[in-house]
Amino acid sequence: MSDQTASPQPSPKPESGPLQDLLQRTPPANLQAEQALLGAILTNDKAFESVSDFLHASHFADAVNAHIYEMITNRVERNGGKGTIDIITMRGEFEASPILAAAGGTEYVARLLNAMVGIVNARDYGKVIHDCWVRRQLIGIGTDIVNNAHGARPDLDGPEQISASEEALFSLATDKGQEGGFLVFSQALKKALDIADQAYQNTGDIVGLTSGLRDFDKKTGGLHPSDLLILAGRPAMGKTALATKIAFSAAQSIMREAEEKGDSKPRGSVAIFSLEMSAEQLATRILSEQAEVSGERIRRGDVGPKEFDRFVRVATELQRLPLHIDDTPAISLSAMRTRCRRLSRTQGLSLVVVDYLQLMRPAVGTRPDSRVLEISMITQGLKAIAKELEVPVIALSQLSRQVESRDDKRPMLSDLRESGSIEQDADAVMFVYRDEYYLQQRKPKESSFPSPDKYQIALEEWQRKMSLVHNKAELILEKQRHGPTGTVHLYFEGEFTRFGDLDLYHDDYQHPQSSSPQALSHQPSASAQPATIKTQKRQTIPR
Repeated sequence: MSDQTASPQPSPKPESGPLQDLLQRTPPANLQAEQALLGAILTNDKAFESVSDFLHASHFADAVNAHIYEMITNRVERNGGKGTIDIITMRGEFEASPILAAAGGTEYVARLLNAMVGIVNARDYGKVIHDCWVRRQLIGIGTDIVNNAHGARPDLDGPEQISASEEALFSLATDKGQEGGFLVFSQALKKALDIADQAYQNTGDIVGLTSGLRDFDKKTGGLHPSDLLILAGRPAMGKTALATKIAFSAAQSIMREAEEKGDSKPRGSVAIFSLEMSAEQLATRILSEQAEVSGERIRRGDVGPKEFDRFVRVATELQRLPLHIDDTPAISLSAMRTRCRRLSRTQGLSLVVVDYLQLMRPAVGTRPDSRVLEISMITQGLKAIAKELEVPVIALSQLSRQVESRDDKRPMLSDLRESGSIEQDADAVMFVYRDEYYLQQRKPKESSFPSPDKYQIALEEWQRKMSLVHNKAELILEKQRHGPTGTVHLYFEGEFTRFGDLDLYHDDYQHPQSSSPQALSHQPSASAQPATIKTQKRQTIPR
């Protein structure tokens, strides 16, 4: 009986199926389109002009093709867009390139010329290349999402992973993540000239977006794109009321501009991130201001029929305004950036208001060592949002308690709480201050005086001082990177938490519905210009 040995079995072939097909897929790329485009550019440099506005070297799948396109781009920029781009003018760069030499040198360039079909389709080739790049980026983002969900980033919980994924997708959608680097000075100079020309052609004092405050706009020229403005103050000074006033006036201006141009919808909007108050509370405050019905009475339901009708009428008018409120508590910087990008792409974005920055969290995945560093990261992120989306960003900030220990309680830059780099990152720092608030707390008490006569004298002196500061506020422009500093005097009506312009130099103001020059009230209107509230030269306590 002979020994039987088992013959070796052939190794099993991998089974074909959806998973195996998925693993064998190659990233999207169209090398023929890349070569055809480069050949067209080297044949006729007009082909480069047709794709240079959207196509970058990083969009190419082949490293050699990307390097050749980058060399062409650099030469065009050095020549200021002039001069011929062909194989003769580029010969020096091609021969000096080790990357191109490794791929075959001039022989590879000759293959590019042979691959050229025609310059008519150059832009279509560019779009194909860009589309393949987008698909490769999507694959990378999807891979990161899967890996993170399986625990590659244990420091991120579920909602934070969603936020990070949204940020990556919207960064890809706007193609901002691949931009950057140096900007040729001639391009920056052209933008500066365009801004100067706009200011020259404008007959008014406002070049940017209006704040609804006449004297503030005169000092700043309005709210300018890419600017980060810090509005700070102690509690009860009216920070939120003032920021809401500015946001509301900006939304009015955007709506008014759309109506004047005959557009069916405005081309911009205002975003308010209210981390302290709910959206309903903020809406109630705006309604109270415009309808001239006390917010306290609205909450109690103590409103008469006529006031309620006015309340409803104003609410109907305000619904048309391009104003968006996000009241997510403790929102992260990355989530805010994602939502601003989304609003910018879908509705247009003209202004961002954050109330307030100490309640924010830094970007997802970051763990700053100190509170000061955390606030610095937040302000730097807000400045980055302003620059990326080219919109002004107004961020409210708290002040430290050291203000209360001084006799003069007007804030200074050093009073910014956890300041860090707040004043460094900001283009403007403003403080809202109301002397009336502090003077009210110093009302004389009869028990503190030895005789009624001395108490009466002190009380009259206090009343005299109160008459000088009643319904008045100061907006202290402590820092302005692009203009003068100083104090803007405002009118503040506590009953409706309303700010307005203060005019101390005219005594001929008269309300249209009143024959008395002392009339200070005004009818609310959502479509009217922001109200200018004027007082008489001789000081009296209004209302």
